[in-house]
Amino acid sequence: MVTIKDIAKVAGVSHTTVSRALNDSPLIKPATKKKIHEIAETLNYIPNVNAKSLVNQKSYIIELFFSHLSKGTSNSFLGDVIKGINDTLPKEYSLAVHELQEVAQDLDNLNRIDGAIVMSQSDQDDAFIETLAKQQIPLVVLNRQLDTPQFKNVTSNDAQGVYQMINYAIEQGYTKFSMIEGIPSFRSSIERRKGFDQALAEAGLTYPSAYIVSGDFSLASGQKGAKRLLALAEPPEVIFCSNDDMAIGAINYCLQAGLTIPKDIAVIGFDDIPFSQFTYPPLTTISKPVYEMSKRATELLLSSSTEADSPTQFFLDTSLTIRQSL
Repeated sequence: MVTIKDIAKVAGVSHTTVSRALNDSPLIKPATKKKIHEIAETLNYIPNVNAKSLVNQKSYIIELFFSHLSKGTSNSFLGDVIKGINDTLPKEYSLAVHELQEVAQDLDNLNRIDGAIVMSQSDQDDAFIETLAKQQIPLVVLNRQLDTPQFKNVTSNDAQGVYQMINYAIEQGYTKFSMIEGIPSFRSSIERRKGFDQALAEAGLTYPSAYIVSGDFSLASGQKGAKRLLALAEPPEVIFCSNDDMAIGAINYCLQAGLTIPKDIAVIGFDDIPFSQFTYPPLTTISKPVYEMSKRATELLLSSSTEADSPTQFFLDTSLTIRQSL
């Protein structure tokens, strides 16, 4: 394996100079840096991350924290988040993934990481976020809108997406809308209900309280919610579900009940997970830019590690994916 001492021999400089040049030290002239980088590339030099971390006092570890991995986090959502981060991180970095509960009792180990991305679902995560900040760990809060953004924050405009989708359905002639909600404490549930209510209120449409049923983002809760709605004396024309998993569960129950979608009842989801295009009929849904959000969060995190800039909040737009369930 080629070492910095081998590069130093070819370049005719000390191995300290090579180390500094490869780590972009301002002490080394640009021309010398360029020469050393060219030699390193010619010799197929592979940096030793462990040695580099000792020199820079960096671990080259980025930690991704989820509020919950088993509640409200689909496999496709998790996959898109990890892919977005890994596609953006420089190759010398490693990504670790944990639930907040896993590290709550072992906060001292947080000092080993260079930065954190917190995939936050509710304000119950605030204490953990504050702990990271007190330890001066660069961080970005992803997925949940912070009301008073003290930290870098990337999320999607869920309320706007639902508002646009319900308005689209109203334009198609629907007037009786119901909703299967997500976990009440999750900010995404709150924002999606907000968009739902706003669109109907502006259109002058009301709904009975029985048209709003609780769910927990699971397939089973979608089935259960659809069963409750279809048992009403006057069932709704549209079931909007706070995520695609519940929408798929709702579609499944409606088909079992002998209904034709969307002729007898329409179903709308949220997230646009890969499987949503393969339901029968294919699911109309709201696309959440999870991959793009994760890339943006990673870019912000890397910049926050080196720049003393002010906290920034980013909202990425959702989009409508119209298929055959509406």
